[in-house]
Amino acid sequence: MDYVVRAVRADEWPQARQLRLDALRDPVAPVAFLESYEDAVARPDAFWQERTAGAAESGGGRVRQFVAESPEGVWVGTATVLVESPEDDVSFGEAAVVDQAHLVGVFVRPEVRGTGVTDALFREAVAWAWSSSSPRLERVRLYVHEKNPRAAAFYRRFGFVPSGQRIPAPGGRGELEVEYVLGRDTP
Repeated sequence: MDYVVRAVRADEWPQARQLRLDALRDPVAPVAFLESYEDAVARPDAFWQERTAGAAESGGGRVRQFVAESPEGVWVGTATVLVESPEDDVSFGEAAVVDQAHLVGVFVRPEVRGTGVTDALFREAVAWAWSSSSPRLERVRLYVHEKNPRAAAFYRRFGFVPSGQRIPAPGGRGELEVEYVLGRDTP
């Protein structure tokens, strides 16, 4: 694999914005993301600047966005990690009952799916979660829509297992999001 996986930099907000807009145009976007393309494209530059700065390597904090970059400098994938504690406000899903990381915003361009890019993104994101945590994180979680079997298959192959927790999917259509977890000692 010739792609480099790294944390975003604060000044890369235009690339972060464009990759998010591209992700929201993907055919599975309605079951993979909480926002629509129309909502995202209408956001001002200041939103993207703040969002990227907060998830950048220099941002410190409890959020990190990783990107996979081709040798030509094209961003072909992304994953974001949120560190959560029981006392935090809930952004999506069930409230954290333990200190944990939450993977969100996963997207890999269709033309590079199956090339190892998603594996590399997940390895980097999970490694950051385990190494950056204070206090010690007990698990990494993510949610996958019940109608997104391709993503669920990848998560299982990576080592995530369904926790048994299911929540209503946004949109009020009676669909569900399934929580998957990866323990610290999972091979």
